[in-house]
Amino acid sequence: MSNSSYYAPPGGHPPQTQLLTDRAMFTEAYAVIPKGTLRDITTSFLPFWDKTRLWVISRPLSGFAETFSQYIMEVQPGGGSQKPETDPEAEGVLFVVEGSLSLTLFGKVFQMEEGGYAYIPPATDWQLLNESDAPVKFHWIRKAYEKVEGLDTPTAFVTNEKDVTPTAMAGTEGKWATSRFVDPQDLRHDMHVTIVTFEPGAVIPFLETHVMEHGLYVLEGKAVYRLNQDWVEVEAGDYMWLRAFCPQACYAGGPGKFRYLLYKDVNRHMKLR
Repeated sequence: MSNSSYYAPPGGHPPQTQLLTDRAMFTEAYAVIPKGTLRDITTSFLPFWDKTRLWVISRPLSGFAETFSQYIMEVQPGGGSQKPETDPEAEGVLFVVEGSLSLTLFGKVFQMEEGGYAYIPPATDWQLLNESDAPVKFHWIRKAYEKVEGLDTPTAFVTNEKDVTPTAMAGTEGKWATSRFVDPQDLRHDMHVTIVTFEPGAVIPFLETHVMEHGLYVLEGKAVYRLNQDWVEVEAGDYMWLRAFCPQACYAGGPGKFRYLLYKDVNRHMKLR
């Protein structure tokens, strides 16, 4: 595939002269967090992380989306963590959108650049450092792993989007495709984090309505997205957070590709108590 840029939030603050009007919204079925809300004032910090700040763009919320959290991490040169994850039951996915980092898994060091993707199982010994001379920004998606008797825990791996061949959606002539980092039939995994790509003018031609919760971070391009009963314009840097059964569809607006990082929960029984 051709090289693609990924939008990363620059932080900072708007001028006092800027109008307050924006596209941010929170409803009973979905939320839209536009890129303009990712300012310095909305950052936070984490224990055991040095020279690091983050934007929390979703978290488990009762009655809304309850399975995952998603952060955009910004680590300055020389920063990182020797103890990044404090929850032994949490699995994670990292996806690099700007800069480079060194990820250590069980003592083995991996260099991750833009497009870099890592799956980290629960109770994994890992560390992360920014050994470059520029900030690195990456998504960190976390979920409490749901163990199943008779299934092993997934193994850790590191790859890059450029090494993954997109799978075209049937009947779309490749205009709608998904870059899958995990085999959909590998039932060890209880979440999928993929990259969805639409060519200009491509559509989701029906209202998807399903049990899976979603986080959709727009990496590139723009589109008009149908969320529940509303049509919403989104562009690179925007984030859509969808509860289960929120109807959804889209038109890719062009002139370039429309691409987003997608989380969904999969492959487990529904909890009854």
